Amino acid sequence: MRKWLAISAIVLAIDVYTKHLIQQSFQYGDYLKVTSFFNLVRYHNQGAAFSFLANQGGWQQFFFATIAIVASAVIIYLLRKNTEQKIFCLALSLILGGALGNLYDRLTLGYVVDFLFFHYQEFYWPAFNAADSSITGGVILLLIDNFKQPKT
Repeated sequence: MRKWLAISAIVLAIDVYTKHLIQQSFQYGDYLKVTSFFNLVRYHNQGAAFSFLANQGGWQQFFFATIAIVASAVIIYLLRKNTEQKIFCLALSLILGGALGNLYDRLTLGYVVDFLFFHYQEFYWPAFNAADSSITGGVILLLIDNFKQPKT
């Protein structure tokens, strides 16, 4: 159980630290072109993925924080019950660390700091952060783990 929580803590630390670096280096809306398809930016997301519900007057902050707290409790329960399932627990650890990273922002700032911005010509992917990347990686691992499970 400790190693899974340690992975979540590492994800959380990386997320908080990288967001701190962006906040110290960029003003809201600033960007730095890194490549022809990638910029570092500073955006604030008051919603969820892809800014879902971002312009809803503030109630969504409480809603998303509550979801993150409940999901974190469920994930910790699942980690305790399934310690022998390595891929499953790694996936949950990545999701937990990411959820806590974004929760930290919501509780301390009232929004989530996004800073990774990919684009191709006129096509733009919404900005995201290390927590979002960890959550996505965890979900992908859950899907892989589910497909590897024997069918009954």
